[in-house]
Amino acid sequence: MMSEKLLDKIIAESGQPVNLCYQCRKCSVGCPMVDEFDFPPNMVMRMVQLGLESELLQSRAIWMCVSCETCGSRCPNEIRIAPVMDVLRAECLRQGVTPADPATVALHTSFIESIKQFGRVHEATMLLKYKLKSKKFTDDLEVGLKLFLKGKIPIMPRKSKNLGRIKEIFTRAGY
Repeated sequence: MMSEKLLDKIIAESGQPVNLCYQCRKCSVGCPMVDEFDFPPNMVMRMVQLGLESELLQSRAIWMCVSCETCGSRCPNEIRIAPVMDVLRAECLRQGVTPADPATVALHTSFIESIKQFGRVHEATMLLKYKLKSKKFTDDLEVGLKLFLKGKIPIMPRKSKNLGRIKEIFTRAGY
């Protein structure tokens, strides 16, 4: 478990004033993914305020946030929830908590690993890692094949010119 209070940790690591959330629900009303969450964004903020760490780390909500920033653009206190979700996901991985939706976590970690390795996403490598982690080998095979045949999934990865800087960012972030 975290040694410091959850609210203090989230504020420090995300830079977001979660303590200022007064539950207006504008974030939840605008969220395009709210139907996929087990807790809407406003409830996630309240759970952080109440220190409900284990419930949050085991939730689907932290993994289903797509960081579109709709919530932050609607918040009267300018609280950006995406960085809060980032901190919660990182904490989930740090603690080795079994997530509510392992396939989503497999996609997230495969995506991050691809960026860390190449400085950008290499779809073929990312998808291969995702399939191996999730064990969903044949799901969306037809769509993947169509994308591959149209040249949308390149076989050979292209590394970013700034790979060193990107790796430095990952190191500073603790990845």
